[in-house]
Parts: sequence; structure tokens; C-alpha cells
Amino acid sequence: MMLKTFLLLLLAFFTMCCVGQSVREVRPDLEKLVAGKKLTVFNRDITLQKDLKNNKSLYLNAKDNYGVAWLTGYQLTNGVLEFDVKGRDVLQQSFVGIAFHGVNDSTMEVVYFRPFNFRAADTIRRSHAVQYISLPEHDWKILRTDYPNQYEQGLRQPPQPDEWFHVRVVIDNADVKVFVNNRPEPDLVVTRLSNRAGGRIGFWTGHQSDGSFANLKMILK
Repeated sequence: MMLKTFLLLLLAFFTMCCVGQSVREVRPDLEKLVAGKKLTVFNRDITLQKDLKNNKSLYLNAKDNYGVAWLTGYQLTNGVLEFDVKGRDVLQQSFVGIAFHGVNDSTMEVVYFRPFNFRAADTIRRSHAVQYISLPEHDWKILRTDYPNQYEQGLRQPPQPDEWFHVRVVIDNADVKVFVNNRPEPDLVVTRLSNRAGGRIGFWTGHQSDGSFANLKMILK
């Protein structure tokens, strides 16, 4: 009887631990998201693309001001967002990234890249390769003026600006870390500028920018 009681208590303990963590890994099928209208799109048009090997990607076209393709039904508090992304080597017309902790189309946190700066000859431009912002209060202009070199950085091993690259964004209550192309060291580490406990997730492109996104994996907490 004592052994049975012990085993029941042990099972209850592990069950409570798993429930407390409530971690799940999700790999959304982009084709199903588009076909099932599971994307809520702000200021962009979206297209599902396939290459010759049937690899699928989501394309957001270019328009004035930023745009977001929100993933309906997914929320993130803490966790990891991984995806492949491709922009263009066009000055001031390629801003590509991901939004999280979204409340609406104007309130969100974003990590994005400026591919046209990845390998620029100008060292100042290279230092503006990856950016964190928290809208609406903390856009890039305010952060660059008030907190120079804190919320944007260069990449240690920048990819070609017009090629696919892999991104991993690690989000917790206090910090955001950004890793590029599976490097062990983060290229950007910032203190979050929002105390929001969670919100929506979406692919993001900036002013006059298009972008392609693929292979999204989310570890949601």
C-alpha cells in the first residue's frame, strides 16, 4: 500500500511539473495556413510560393509602411521562434523579421533585419543589420537616438543579403536573444522594452519591403 501511494504521489508530481511548464513545439504548415485563411494580414498581400523541390514559403509584397501576417490561433509568452527568411540587397527597401507579443496592428515587439546592410562597405551601416523595436513607443529612430548601439547590431558572420538565412529568436520575461544561421553566440541581446506577458505572432516586413518566409518552428510557453 505504501509503495502504491508513493508511486501515485510521484506520478502526480511529474504531471504537475509538465502542466506547469505547458511547453509545446509547433511547426505550422504554411500551405494549410493560407488555404484555411489562418493568417490575419495587415497592410500586405500574401502568396504561397513553391520552388522546384516543392519547398513552400510565404511571400509578403511591398507597400508603404510596415505590414504583418498574423498567425491566427497562436500566442506566445516566453519561448523560441525559428524561421528562414529572405530579403533583398536594395538600400532602404528590405526590412524583414518577426513580430511577437502583438496586441493589435500597432502594438507589438519586433525583431527584424536589414539585409542591404549585411555586407556594406560602410561599417556604420553594417552595425545596423539586426534590430529590436517595441511599437508604438520605441521605434528604431527613438532607440538609435536614445540608446545607440544597444538595440541594433551587426552580424558576426553576415549571410549574402539576397539569400535565405536562418533565424532563432529566444524570448523570455526580461530579454530577447537573436541567433543567425545556427551560430552558438547570439548576434543581438537586448532587454525587452515592454512588460506585456504575451500576444500574437506574425511575419513582419517594413516600409516598402517585401519578404519571403519558410520553415517556421515555435516553442511556445
